[in-house]
Amino acid sequence: MTDSRYRWGGLAWVLTLQFFVVEAIAALQYDGYSYSADVISDLGTATSPARVLMNASFLLQGLLIIAGAVLLRPGLSGTGGRLAGPLLGLSGLGVLLVGLFPSDGDTTFHTVAAGVHFVAGAIGLIALAYGVRPRSEAVGTTLAVLGLVGVIGTIFFASAVFIGLGEGGMERVAGYVVPLGLPLAGALLWRQKDDWLALTNPDGTPSRRQLREDARLERARRAAERDAALEAATRHPAPDAARPDTDAADEADDFDPDDPWAPRRR
Repeated sequence: MTDSRYRWGGLAWVLTLQFFVVEAIAALQYDGYSYSADVISDLGTATSPARVLMNASFLLQGLLIIAGAVLLRPGLSGTGGRLAGPLLGLSGLGVLLVGLFPSDGDTTFHTVAAGVHFVAGAIGLIALAYGVRPRSEAVGTTLAVLGLVGVIGTIFFASAVFIGLGEGGMERVAGYVVPLGLPLAGALLWRQKDDWLALTNPDGTPSRRQLREDARLERARRAAERDAALEAATRHPAPDAARPDTDAADEADDFDPDDPWAPRRR
């Protein structure tokens, strides 16, 4: 991975935030539009004054997601990293087709494309979480949570279960996770590049990876010492077991077999 791939791939994912800006502009121009009652695709239909702008945003969003997935895929680790690229690429293709085929045209194709975008995007975020977690556990956890929210939102939206959010609100629960999660991951990869892979920085100081590894080894050492101390404590004899029963010994010494009625010595 070169620095330029991290730079351009990270920038592509950061720019997916353009969707929120264009959506807000299109919604303001659409008289009576409701984020709760109306779905996102309504902004790209013939009744929307900003339909050209909104559909162009869908197209750009798809290209940005695909570009970032292609450029950043080699920088992602593990099985999750290998799966994240194709899944997110499929998600980008879905939103791109949403822009090419508005909902007031080929409704079936538009619906399938939107569903692919939601499902592949949410699962792709979960895979991406495992791909970036070695770099940042906090970012990985956030991406996993966003992916789960996207999966649940997609299931509810497809089942027409809106739980008070409205049709448009539930669709946004399913669709917003991708333009929220990708900029976070893109910024992380862009900032860290491959510096985390080195054990030392150019100035000789320990790298992030070395510091994380040192902290892990220190925790393991302390855990081993604690386990050894607990094991030693369990092997130590109890105070009553270590001390003989002096009362029983005294009674045995006081017994006189020739005169069983004799008084006992203290």
